[in-house]
Amino acid sequence: MLNVKDLHTFYGKIEALKGISVEVNEGEIVTLIGANGAGKSTTLKTVSGQIAPRNGSIEFLGQQIAGMPSHQVTAKRVIQVPEGRRIFAQMTVRENLEMGAFLRTDKEEIAADLERVLELFPRLSERLAQKGGTLSGGEQQMLAIARGMMARPQLLMLDEPSMGLAPVIVEVIFETIKKLNKDGTTILLVEQNAAMALQVAHRGYVLETGSVALQGTGQELLRNERVRKTYLGEL
Repeated sequence: MLNVKDLHTFYGKIEALKGISVEVNEGEIVTLIGANGAGKSTTLKTVSGQIAPRNGSIEFLGQQIAGMPSHQVTAKRVIQVPEGRRIFAQMTVRENLEMGAFLRTDKEEIAADLERVLELFPRLSERLAQKGGTLSGGEQQMLAIARGMMARPQLLMLDEPSMGLAPVIVEVIFETIKKLNKDGTTILLVEQNAAMALQVAHRGYVLETGSVALQGTGQELLRNERVRKTYLGEL
């Protein structure tokens, strides 16, 4: 579904991605793990069109999208749920969800998808008239994922969905990620909680200073001594 080859992305003169290559097949959960500054979020931003790469190729379903503006990438149903949630704080929960379907015109299907995401996140159904900014951090993360799902993504990219959340809410978020995937959503996941990410992922890539240092199945990386010492906190 997604084929990223030899991607080079810069912030000014600083090279953030140094030839990264990543693949995501239909139906997979693929995770990117690594330390702060490794290039994980930059990879997502480059795929979604927020940053234009200087060199490299990004193919989505066989079509070149490298350098395509973000609204055109979104129209292809490549949807990013950004780090830090970034919901519309002054809009109600319902309005936030409706914004997720902004590019769609199939009203009956939008209504059906709204029911589906409210079944997935029952807490949101109790807060439809509440402003997004008044929700707890966990509820805001649920809303951000639900808003992304309202776009009917072919590829859903999640950037640090567990950041700043209590452990019990992290469990809920990761169970939801597994359920979305089981229901047919392909997911590219950026996550600092390497243990949780690798447990749910089919495959993973370890990024270090803008390059791919390791790759393998989620279970292979969980067993890898270097990963265990560096990212899982084992001595």
